[in-house]
Amino acid sequence: MIIFPIEIETPKAENVQVTNDTLIVELSDGRTISAPLDWFPRLVYATVKERANWRLIGKGHGIHWEDIDEDISIKGLLAGRSSTESQASFKKWLKQRSVCRPPSFSELCQSC
Repeated sequence: MIIFPIEIETPKAENVQVTNDTLIVELSDGRTISAPLDWFPRLVYATVKERANWRLIGKGHGIHWEDIDEDISIKGLLAGRSSTESQASFKKWLKQRSVCRPPSFSELCQSC
C-alpha cells in the first residue's frame, strides 16, 4: 500500500498591519494571525513610515519591507518562527541606520 502525503496549501497574505507591538496579517482563508513585533528586530527599530511601506511577494506567500530589507514568509508565521537573522547581521544593519533605538510611543503615535 502506498501512502501519499496530504499537501496542504498555505494561505496567502492579503493585508498587513504593524502596530507598536504586533505584526498582524489577514490571510486568504479568512484567518487573521499575529506575532509579537519583538520576533522581528528590524520591524521593532523601523519608523512608522518604514513599517507602513510593505508589499506582498510571491503572490502573497511573503511580505517585504523595502526600507528595512525585511522579508517574512507566511509559512514561517504559521509555524511560529521568529526572525532567523544572526545577531552579527542585525548589529551591522542597526549600526548603518541613523535611528539606533526603537521608536518611542509618541513617535509611533504621530500618525494616529
